[in-house]
Amino acid sequence: MTEKETMQQAGYRMDRSRWAQLSFDEQMGNIGSEVGRAIKARREGKLLKEERAIERAIDLFSATMEAHINTADAYRLKEVLRARDEFLRLFYDGTFAEDADSIERYFLWFAWRSRSSS
Repeated sequence: MTEKETMQQAGYRMDRSRWAQLSFDEQMGNIGSEVGRAIKARREGKLLKEERAIERAIDLFSATMEAHINTADAYRLKEVLRARDEFLRLFYDGTFAEDADSIERYFLWFAWRSRSSS
């Protein structure tokens, strides 16, 4: 695998070709897991865990966009970009307290949907 295909971080390794085989709902649900980890770490004041979860989430957002460029699902890119922007705004724009729960609910919907269609 090339450097572009994987990201290593304290045991984290991401296979982009395998990621591209997941459904959109599975991808977004998995992103939601990292979003939830980042939110939990922020609430617990664990800065390093928060930073690592944010980095992993950004990597998953990027992998999702890469998986859908030039495909029939390219229309999904707008949603992925908007979700990424809202996630980053949550941590860097001072809206954490007001918006953390709603962003978690947004991603939970994808996790639920991917589980119910399996």
